Amino acid sequence: MACKEIFYSGSEDWPEIKDWLDLRKNPESKVDDIVREILANVRKNGDSALIEYTRKFDCPDFNESMMRVSLDQMSMAFAEVKNEDLEIIEESIRNVRDFHRRQVEESWMTTKEDGTILGQIVRPVDRVGLYVPGGQGGETPLISSMIMNAVPAQVAGVKEIAVISPPRKDGTLNPYIIATAKELGINEVYVSGSAWAIAALAYGTETIKPCDVIAGPGNVFVATAKSQLVGEVGIDMIAGPSEIAIIADSSANPIWTAADMLSQAEHDPLASSILITDNEALAEKVTEELSLQASRLPRGEIALKSLAAWGAIVTVNSMNAAIDLVNRIAPEHLELSVSDPWSILGRISHAGAIFMGHHCPEPVGDYFAGPNHVLPTVGTARFSSALSVETFCKKSSLIYTDKNYVTRHGAKIARMARLEGLEAHARSIESRYK
Repeated sequence: MACKEIFYSGSEDWPEIKDWLDLRKNPESKVDDIVREILANVRKNGDSALIEYTRKFDCPDFNESMMRVSLDQMSMAFAEVKNEDLEIIEESIRNVRDFHRRQVEESWMTTKEDGTILGQIVRPVDRVGLYVPGGQGGETPLISSMIMNAVPAQVAGVKEIAVISPPRKDGTLNPYIIATAKELGINEVYVSGSAWAIAALAYGTETIKPCDVIAGPGNVFVATAKSQLVGEVGIDMIAGPSEIAIIADSSANPIWTAADMLSQAEHDPLASSILITDNEALAEKVTEELSLQASRLPRGEIALKSLAAWGAIVTVNSMNAAIDLVNRIAPEHLELSVSDPWSILGRISHAGAIFMGHHCPEPVGDYFAGPNHVLPTVGTARFSSALSVETFCKKSSLIYTDKNYVTRHGAKIARMARLEGLEAHARSIESRYK
């Protein structure tokens, strides 16, 4: 099994590991100019640009009548999905909704003794656009991504939510995408993909209204389009390739540990799976299991490429070293596969999501438990957080002061303005008390 083997004893070993991991931040594909041209084309030509790109890359017979999924089409697609699958989707939505309800922030005001009123008003944005990748030719739809993006927007109170997803070759969407939208109570579903879909959500077209916030994962074209639109619309985050780090001790099951590493490695060749353990016997057994299990996976070839390039089994001489390393990596997903995960939880400073113990693998959070699976990647968990209700809200500061306040503090305010060379600011305040 071609997986990098590393020994980590402390901070002196970090620079070499960091240099290796940093290479994931700069994939070879450079698409900035292509995406910039796509955005400009959609902004200028609207629906006709969307149709042109969709015919070229997805469905040769695509036309304007296929751009929006009708209510009748939604009902027919809903009927195609198995009842047992709908029940699973419903339960997942309930769990995610329950978790995110706890994130809701309230507006507040406080009144000081002199009558000054200060506060913060929290409001949802008016309209959100959600991008949902179609998967392999539209046959592996990312329904979990729709749930994870739509539910916090709904909990935030967003009134308008539009979903957009690339079509299959026949111009239709996978019925699971449509059925999940219907389960979520979303009836505005459009058919388009890649950077041109993101452009449509940002700028609007004859068919699609512009959105205030755009969320949802995608390929390098989608990610680049979102990055180029920062400042024009809100976005969830610029997500990199997926990753997992696992801290494991002698109590960990090597079969389960290898399966957990492969659960990330199968995403794509840039995904990273890192085991950090103080037990050499576990490291050896996991290495053997990775080869055995990868050979049985439908996406085994992708997983093997990922492990060869970005997988590692790191042995450490203590749990202290393991914790130090994982805090430096700041992984998207962190599993604590140790006998007492609670004893080290308080020492974990940087991770997008933390999975506790031997019976809580990463897919529990990806699909079902409730916390959001849209997480910071490539070390950004040092300063950023999972997608949440806050992503779809904006906050306004509230300030009320009276004449007495201005008279009492005006000279100080004017002085600060003049220190910054802003005379009009100073006169604005002085005109009220002089």
